[in-house]
Amino acid sequence: MRFPDWFNYEQNCTTMNKKQALPWDNPRFHNWIAVARACQVMGLSLARALQPLDIKPPHLDILINLFRTPGISQQDLADKLLVGRSNLSMLLPQLEKRGLLIRSSDPQDRRVLRLELTDEGTELTQEAIAIQTALIDRTMKTASTDECNLVGEVMTRIIRELTTSDVAEARDTETGTSIGIDRKA
Repeated sequence: MRFPDWFNYEQNCTTMNKKQALPWDNPRFHNWIAVARACQVMGLSLARALQPLDIKPPHLDILINLFRTPGISQQDLADKLLVGRSNLSMLLPQLEKRGLLIRSSDPQDRRVLRLELTDEGTELTQEAIAIQTALIDRTMKTASTDECNLVGEVMTRIIRELTTSDVAEARDTETGTSIGIDRKA
């Protein structure tokens, strides 16, 4: 198996040396960089693939979520996408102007805006999903099903660790206590 020049396989397979002072000497750092690069390249590839539809990946995130959850509130969508309402407020008018979505007040609470795709928005979203799915299939066929599942499991654990850490850190910040980097020690 051949690895890219920037990926040092032997170094990435060794255990971490606790005395290493520089992050790039840490095998986990190299692996993290590989994950970050893969994510960045995938984002760029998706952006190029979506150009014929005149949408960008952030638009696709919105459209897919509206496709999956018709009538979602603007606040719930922002929470789901891990963005602020102000970020969403910049993107939604673009999609609305193109006739891809409609915003309407919630009958039970007029302060809440509900979002739904138009027929044109649904059609465009289905085209974009097909493009994204083909790109994912092409990319992931470079690994076996077991390897893909392992990557998914590891990324899920990382997400859980980071979101749990963020919640704990926010709680500790509110109470004025400090936390250490190694929570398991």
